[in-house]
Amino acid sequence: MSEAIADRITFDDFLKVDIRVGTIIEARTFPEARKPAFQLVIDFGPEIGTRKSSAQITRRHALDELVGRQVLAVLNFPPRQIGPFMSQVLTLGLADADGNVVLIGPAHAVPNGGRMY
Repeated sequence: MSEAIADRITFDDFLKVDIRVGTIIEARTFPEARKPAFQLVIDFGPEIGTRKSSAQITRRHALDELVGRQVLAVLNFPPRQIGPFMSQVLTLGLADADGNVVLIGPAHAVPNGGRMY
C-alpha cells in the first residue's frame, strides 16, 4: 500500500501549500457523486469563513459523526467541479489498510483557521 517517497522539495515549496484546520459545520450525502462521498461545509474561522468540500469518506465515517469534528484541508488549490457541486478545498485523509479514507485532524481542539506547520 505504501508508495515511493515523492521528489524532494524545498521548505519554500512546502510553505506554498496552505493547510488549515477547520470544523465541519454541515455534512450531507452526495448522491450525484460517481464514487460515494459526502458534501461538507467547513468553518475556517472569521478571517477565512466557510468552504465546501466533497470527501470520499463514507466507508470509515458516519454522516452523523462529522459535524463538530476538526479536520485539515488544503485551501489554496483551485475549486473543483464535482457533478453539481463546487468543492472549494481538499479535505485531507489517509488510507487505512483496506484503502478507505480516514480523516486527519488535531488530537486536541485548536482555533479554526490555524495553519499547519
